[in-house]
Amino acid sequence: MYYDLNVPYSPGDPEISATLSFLAEPNLTTINGKLPPNPTPPPLPSDAPKDLTLLTRLNIPLSDPAQNQRLTSIAQAYDLVAVRPTNEKALLNACTNAECDIISLDLSIRHPYHFKFKMLSAAIARGIRFEICYGPGVTGSGLEARRNLIGNAMALIRAARGRGIIVSSEAKRALGVRAPFDVINLACVWGLSQELGKEAISAETRKVTALARLKRTSWRGIIDVVDGGQIPPASEAAASVAIVKDTGAKLNADNNGDNLKRKASTGPEPDADGPEKPLSKREMKRRAKKARLEAALAGTDDSPAT
Repeated sequence: MYYDLNVPYSPGDPEISATLSFLAEPNLTTINGKLPPNPTPPPLPSDAPKDLTLLTRLNIPLSDPAQNQRLTSIAQAYDLVAVRPTNEKALLNACTNAECDIISLDLSIRHPYHFKFKMLSAAIARGIRFEICYGPGVTGSGLEARRNLIGNAMALIRAARGRGIIVSSEAKRALGVRAPFDVINLACVWGLSQELGKEAISAETRKVTALARLKRTSWRGIIDVVDGGQIPPASEAAASVAIVKDTGAKLNADNNGDNLKRKASTGPEPDADGPEKPLSKREMKRRAKKARLEAALAGTDDSPAT
């Protein structure tokens, strides 16, 4: 299963139907919509293909660490929350403190700072993934945007050592979407291996959606109640109480009839005349020696005195 976690969408967009229809082709089965930053997401397209699973996503430009206070409350209304840092300080804060699912960097522009492994690994350890959007580099955004995308993507992959990378389209039209193996080839150009490129649009993206769901439905992303804890019906509860009462009454009756601490055994007593235990060889030799001594002593007593 392949994922595209960044498909821009706004209500009344005439291009969204064609884009979703193109994404519904084989080998591209799940997408997520990027919605305006409102507390309540607008309704998703009603004419989407049936074999697509649409999830709501919120992109938030992050320039001040004070903006992180609203992320926790807004995250409950969306399936995915992505932040886009605009400076190095905001990127550091997003990697270490921000409650988000994806860090989506605008790689089509030139950044005045370098990506550092220690900073990126802190985000990867928290379950956050870094997103590379190939849309600006394939839709005719200009030679400068393509050059920046390739250089920044290579720098990001090198700093992250190939871990925690996902690839999305950010395509506003169907012409900006590429097939899965075309995306894998792009990832190979950027410095990923073919296996890691495939994971960037399949396994890693699936982990993002699964972890985001756990954050919103489980306790601290650790404990999730799958089944159990239901209140039994009234009839079953009454039946269980009746069984307990009957059992208690029976125990009380037994205690009133016999107040002894230990009841006498009612089973058959062991037979004293039962079969004896066979003698051991040592015991048989001892008895034989004793019999010979007794016979010798008896013969000495019966002999006449002289």
